[in-house]
Amino acid sequence: MTGETRTPDLHLWSDEPAVTDLLSFSAIADTVVDALFDENLNPVALGISGAWGSGKTTVLNLIDQRINARSTDQQTIVVVRADPWRYDPTKGPKESLIVAVLTALQGEFKGSDAAQKSAGEALKRLAKRVNWSKAIKMAATTALTAQLPSLDAVMGLVSDEPETLGSEKGMDQFREEFEALLKEEALAHVMQVVVLVDDLDRCLPETVVETLEAIRLFLSAENMSFVIAADEARVAEAIQQKLQMPDPSDGTESIASLYLHKIVQTTVPLPALSYFDTRAYLFLLLARMQVETDVFGALVTSCDVLRIDAGSLDDLALPEGIDLSSPMATASRLTPILYEKFQGNPRRIKRFMNDLYVRQSVAARRGHKLEPDAIAKLMVIERLFPADFGVLMDWLASGNLRGKLDALQLFTKGEQREKGKAEETEFSGTMLRWAKLPPEFDTAMVSGYLTLAAAFQGRLLVDESLSESLRDLAAALTSSSQVERSSVKDGEIKALPPGDVAELLAHLGRRMRDDSSIQLPTVNAIVSIATLHPSELGRAQRALLMLPGNDVRSSSVLIFKDLTADYDDVLESWSKSSDATTKRAILSVRSRKA
Repeated sequence: MTGETRTPDLHLWSDEPAVTDLLSFSAIADTVVDALFDENLNPVALGISGAWGSGKTTVLNLIDQRINARSTDQQTIVVVRADPWRYDPTKGPKESLIVAVLTALQGEFKGSDAAQKSAGEALKRLAKRVNWSKAIKMAATTALTAQLPSLDAVMGLVSDEPETLGSEKGMDQFREEFEALLKEEALAHVMQVVVLVDDLDRCLPETVVETLEAIRLFLSAENMSFVIAADEARVAEAIQQKLQMPDPSDGTESIASLYLHKIVQTTVPLPALSYFDTRAYLFLLLARMQVETDVFGALVTSCDVLRIDAGSLDDLALPEGIDLSSPMATASRLTPILYEKFQGNPRRIKRFMNDLYVRQSVAARRGHKLEPDAIAKLMVIERLFPADFGVLMDWLASGNLRGKLDALQLFTKGEQREKGKAEETEFSGTMLRWAKLPPEFDTAMVSGYLTLAAAFQGRLLVDESLSESLRDLAAALTSSSQVERSSVKDGEIKALPPGDVAELLAHLGRRMRDDSSIQLPTVNAIVSIATLHPSELGRAQRALLMLPGNDVRSSSVLIFKDLTADYDDVLESWSKSSDATTKRAILSVRSRKA
């Protein structure tokens, strides 16, 4: 492509749990499923613990797939998906979970009419143990009533004084009747009931405890199993808050943890992504956009094999005829920083990549010609090193961005180190580390991204070295708005004292060098100031010469068509390194010289 800015296709990855296992969680899912069907663990409640975004729901989906693969008409495994986070904590989270289990079982009734009628009666007796009044009250605001068992005259179950679960006796009776329900002839084909509980760690303490109490009710019945995906530490904190339990002072396990472990027999921790996992995950996310489903599946499998064999992603066999060198290179470049800063969290990595593609798309549509790798590098410092990013913003605001970035890149190559320790301490260690990340970009192109980032953050790019009046004047002179530029009157500029004129010209020269988007109005402003202050012509020429010739646009050159005598040296300097179009414009303007 020559001189053309291609607007990239916007590809975003869903924040929903993955359907394809890109993280090699199959081993965890297989281990959990084996435990669920271990005859020595019946009934059982297992935990899958991990931080937000670590892939817990993805593991639940894999477990669900494996259980369904084992289920047959003759030996059915009933899977119940429960998400207490969606329950209203003031209107019956315990009842909500019971509803989910009973509804799933009612949907499995089979056999003769007599058998189904008997099971229905058992279900009704069991349902009367639950105070449904809370659930019924939710009808106006939620869909919970649609989940209620479709029993005859369900409203007749509502009672102010039912034989509910409020006492130990009521709970024992519920357990006995639930076990009896599972033994009904209409459910003879049901081999096991597995309840997959998700997002418990996102719930309020009230919902956490109520849900665990409901789980405890079911765990006395054979062939009942629970898998609870949640951050165990957060669940224990919620229990502690709800039951107002103090932290142990002797370092022993808290009562809240003991309470949780009484229900959940063992917990499988989700490991954070390793360095290899992070690089493979990034590569697969990027490669997914370029290959067909079958090819992508083969890549996932190949990554799994390398992971097991402790191989390197460099050894990955790439499909013939498809160029995946760019995704592989981008993954390699981003892995060191993202692995460290996101601590192997797949959701945070995915969100970073989504943000990257949004920035790339917006930047391209605004004419900023930055390659994806360059935008990724800038996003790293913006998102992961905010203090250093603030320094870049300050450099841009003061018009020192290009000079500082050039010095920074030279220093990382060792070309500035002989200047002494003063130079070495000018940049932070994290900024030096960031600068070493590939690619080495053209510093002239960075300002567009920073300006865009400042707009996203609602940050004003203000040069603190200028007085407020000069800041306002500089902002108006370099504005993209003709109305705003026209608001600056010649008299206002003419009234400036020499010191302010010198300061303003130097500022405009630096800003123009750093931000190509303001080149045309800035060149015009510098020329206008010199016309109103002829004694400052030399300063105006030096300000214009801050702009490298290869950045000069032909439209800027046309401003000098009637001023060639004063700016011939500037035009000649620019012509030495400008492109062919700008050279022709300079030649045309200079030929008009008398």
